[in-house]
Amino acid sequence: MQTVVTAEKLWDGTTLHQHPIILIEDGKIDSIASRDSSQVPSGARVLDFPGATLGPAFFDVHIHGAAGRDVMEATPQAIETMGKFLASRGTATYLATTVTASLDATLRALDGLANEIAKLPHPGRARPLGIHLEGPFLSHEKRGVQPAEHLLAPSIATFDRLLDAAHGHVRLMTLAPELPGATELARHATERGVRVSLGHSNATAAETRAGIAAGAVSATHTFNAMRPLDHREPGILGTVLTNDDLYSELICDGIHTEPEIVRLWWRSKGPERAILVTDAMAAAGMPDGEYQLGGFAVQVKEGRATARGVLAGSVLTLDRALANFVKFTDASIEQALRLLSSNPAAMTGLAHRAGSLAPGKSANLVAINASGKLVGSIVGGELAN
Repeated sequence: MQTVVTAEKLWDGTTLHQHPIILIEDGKIDSIASRDSSQVPSGARVLDFPGATLGPAFFDVHIHGAAGRDVMEATPQAIETMGKFLASRGTATYLATTVTASLDATLRALDGLANEIAKLPHPGRARPLGIHLEGPFLSHEKRGVQPAEHLLAPSIATFDRLLDAAHGHVRLMTLAPELPGATELARHATERGVRVSLGHSNATAAETRAGIAAGAVSATHTFNAMRPLDHREPGILGTVLTNDDLYSELICDGIHTEPEIVRLWWRSKGPERAILVTDAMAAAGMPDGEYQLGGFAVQVKEGRATARGVLAGSVLTLDRALANFVKFTDASIEQALRLLSSNPAAMTGLAHRAGSLAPGKSANLVAINASGKLVGSIVGGELAN
């Protein structure tokens, strides 16, 4: 059965269109036209979103869990549960993000995640396109809740074991550039097709620049788990904010970053390099209580997730991140959509699989109203509820 999606506007990943008609068949986009030049086929199911802007579905490059399940479980049941929930919030694709754990536990999780990534997409379900290694090559000083006993010095041999366990599906790795051996590992990872993101770091500006020169392309949850900005030693944060080539993640939940900091970040990184992420853990979409993040307990109360008094991920979803961002910055809907779709796709080298809408591509799209609220999510051609 054919499905037609209409709205006031369409941002397709590069261009803004007025009065679009998107024809979907067999889970893919068949055509994109305007109501001035095309008619709705008779017998098609019509999904109309008056006053809304259509755009590519969201791509979250930093997420640990949701709907009560944790990425480190790496089971079909966990990925299925997460996929259903994320699709209902506008996310069609994501990088399954690990936390620092014992090497054996991490290797087991990577193997399980790789098996899930290899499966065919399921209509109405978000799917992982790859893996984000957040650890074990992180700073002890800026580890956050990452378990200190499982942090490791950067090692090409250990990285290769991790990549092999993931069947080559590691797409992104967070790395503290000041650690001995970090620049050599950044070069090696880049040569093997893995993007490097700088984070959980107490690096100086010079150490950060060395990491970028070695191949780093992004920064992990900017401002959080980073050396504070100082006017005589700008550190990693000053370098991230002023490097026009570096992408930069932000957790826009009003907890990890205040509105003033979100505006500062937006002015610094702009529409080409800013990326919104959730850093969500299992409690996303769930009531207050105790949940797991990797192998340790996290307490969630009134939207704040903490372990031992330290922030431990978030309960954010990307639809709420987008609405918060629009509210905090007054950015346009199409500007904001870039930060959750085309920018993460470009940063990870996955623009052929996410971040844009065109004939022949998967029918993964969202409808956003004028205030930035999600009013419709379509994944694989199916309306996700």
